[in-house]
This record gives sequence, structure tokens and C-alpha cells, in this order.
Amino acid sequence: MDFGFSQEDEEFRAEARAWLADNSESATDRRTWERTLGRSGWIGLGWSGPGYGNRTATLTQQVVWAEEYARSAAPPRSGHIGENLLAPTLIAHGTAEQKSRFLPPIAAGEELWCQGYSEPGAGSDLAGVRTVAVREQGRYRISGQKIWTSLAHEADWCFVLARTDPESRRHHGLSFLLVPMDQPGRIEVRPIRQMTGTSDFNEVFFDGAHASVEHVVGGEGRGWSVAMSLLGFERGVSTLAQQVGFAEELAQVARAALETGAAADPVVRSRLVRQWAELRTMRRHALGALGGSGDPGAPSVAKLLWAGWHQRLGELAMQVRGAAAAVGPTDWSASAPYELGPDQHLFLFSRADTIYGGSDQVQRTIIAERVLGLPREPKGAV
Repeated sequence: MDFGFSQEDEEFRAEARAWLADNSESATDRRTWERTLGRSGWIGLGWSGPGYGNRTATLTQQVVWAEEYARSAAPPRSGHIGENLLAPTLIAHGTAEQKSRFLPPIAAGEELWCQGYSEPGAGSDLAGVRTVAVREQGRYRISGQKIWTSLAHEADWCFVLARTDPESRRHHGLSFLLVPMDQPGRIEVRPIRQMTGTSDFNEVFFDGAHASVEHVVGGEGRGWSVAMSLLGFERGVSTLAQQVGFAEELAQVARAALETGAAADPVVRSRLVRQWAELRTMRRHALGALGGSGDPGAPSVAKLLWAGWHQRLGELAMQVRGAAAAVGPTDWSASAPYELGPDQHLFLFSRADTIYGGSDQVQRTIIAERVLGLPREPKGAV
């Protein structure tokens, strides 16, 4: 596949190797890496429009890049929310001014984004938004709370779904706002500590935070359709790259089964083969969904497939370790934080897979109502 590699690409590879050789994985390191990717032209592949992204790439080339990036164990991305979620949404629904303002900094790796959707008491029920935005003097004043906000502690901006019509209910009267995060006293970010000991998610509190009226995507009151469009982009090329990581995790579990002798158990062997076959099926489904005709059920089917698969893999990782799965890789003491092995981290983190990004129950409701045409589930008033 010809991407038009140049001397600059060789320099980029050298920078990548150096980054990996001495990577403390701090927020500063991750931001530096995003800028390295942007400077080398690897953010915004295939974005339509003059000057919006970097290299021109077909859909197939985007898949190749995403899979090879994952396969090479390159540094984790902190700009994927802006690149893979907000950018295609702006290209589809944004004004010319919004595109020219926000797309170039994303492509350069200069501005990082987070997603303000889920709320306490509403969970995956996106229409249950209670965060309000009141229009006054050329801007919106935002009050409310978002939860499970990935990378909010590092983000420069947040796209927020808020209720701009106080008399509205459910999915009516919502707007999609672009909100700067640097507003001391008006925006507070509180990390959520997980079972794994990490804090990738956050609570975000908006107390009179400001957003310009020029930064409403799709127009006031049209936030629901914009938000639904964004969720469709969420299950795109990145799903195939995600599956490369899944394949490596499966290989690690298989190796552990051989090392521990668990592979001699026919039940374990059967589960390993089933995981492999299901992963191949997911790949075929993801490839078939790329460039499709906008099937409203495809994103939900994809989420159901990989979430359940990954959770079962975490359970299998514990099974092949046996009693040793309950013991960490280092001695634990009350004065030192506990550490997890890769299999333990996989098991604990994957418990959330069927909840975040839209719970399994929500995905099944979407398929039932929008694809099968079944009666809509009764919803209470907001």
C-alpha cells in the first residue's frame, strides 16, 4: 500500500523508537507524541475538505494504518476522541468557521478533546440529559455534571450535550456545544479511581461554564441528531485496530494456558477456539460495515459483539491461571499500592466493557426499536 513515504517518515520512525525507549507515559509525554504524529502527517487521514487533515488516504489505507499502528505496539493515543469522534462530526455537521477553527489543531495534535455525554442518574440513557445551557449575551452558561468522561483531566476542549430548551423532554431541545476546559472555578474535573488502580475516567462539574454561541454544532436544538451521528463514527476504522489488540491479548492467554497446563483441559481448549473464531467473525462484520449505507443497527451490533467477547476473554484469562490468578506479581503491603498482572488487569477492566460506551441493554433497545421496528420502550419524563 503506497502512502507516499518520504525521508520525513524515516525521521518519524526514529522518533517513535526513541519515544518507546524512554516513555514514562505521563500526560506531557502523550501530548508530545500526538504532536509528533501530527507533524508527520498521521492524524486526520482521509478527512474530506481542503486543509482539514493531513495525508490523503482511501478507506483501505486508513484500515492498514490503524491496524499496523496497533500491531507495532506504538504509544497509546490521547487524541483519538478529537480525531475519530469530533472531527468526522464537524465535517458532517459543522459550519465552515467551525471546521477551519477546530480541525487543523486536531490534525496537528495540538488540542485534545473529551466527550461530555453520560450523566449520573442517566447512565447510558443519552436522552436523559439534565445538564442545562442558558443563552445569554452571545454565549451559553452551562450547569450540570458529566461522568465517566475519558481523558477529561488532559483535554483542552469538551463536546457537551446539554439541554438548551428548559421545557423540553427526552431527545428534544438538546444542543451539541464545544466547551473550553480551561475555566477555573467554572469547570472542575475529579478523577474516578477504578479497580485496576488507574483513573482514566473522570467526573466533570460545570458551574456556569461558558461556551460561545458560534460553537454550537448543527444548530441549537439539533443536538440529538448530531450526537447520534457521532456515535456512528465511534464504531469505524478504530474498531479494526482494537481487534488487533484483542488478538494479542488472546495470544497471551493461549500462551498462559500452555505454560500452566490448562490447555490439557478440553473445556479450556474449546473456549480458546471459540474466542478465536468469534474474533474472526467480528473482523468480518467490521469490514462489512465500513463504507456501508448507514445501517442504524450496525454500531450497536459491533458494540455488543466486542464487549461481550472481551469480557469473556478476561474470565478465561483467570481460568487458565487457576489459583495463581488471585496473587499479584509483587508482594503487597498496606503502605504500598497494589500491582496487577496483565491477566488481572484484563479481567478487572473488561468488567466495564458491557457498560461504558452504551450498555448492552441500551444497544439491544436500539436494535429492537430502530432495526426490528418493535414498540418503543416507555420512558419517564425528564
